[in-house]
Amino acid sequence: MPQKPVEIVVYGADQLCPSCVHLPSSKETFEWLEAAISRKYTNQPYTITYVDIYNPPNEDDKSRFAERVIDEDMFYPVVLLEGNIVGEGSPRLKTIFAEMEKFGYQSAN
Repeated sequence: MPQKPVEIVVYGADQLCPSCVHLPSSKETFEWLEAAISRKYTNQPYTITYVDIYNPPNEDDKSRFAERVIDEDMFYPVVLLEGNIVGEGSPRLKTIFAEMEKFGYQSAN
């Protein structure tokens, strides 16, 4: 079991990023990720949050990173796990799962 719940933050926007035309929207990716993680790590606590880069919450770290996504022309959605970028544009479940397992998460299946 994980030592403490990890925080996963998905940064994106309603409009698709110009280089991501054939990919799902940021919100769709967030929902897909949330479902996949909850299936894989049943009954293991974590938080997953969606942040609109053009309308970030009034939290310094989240609004600063949202600005960075825009300023650096990152491919969104950008997925952060405990503050580290683990996916950009088209995040890979395998990469995100591997990162979660470093924190003690164990596959339910």
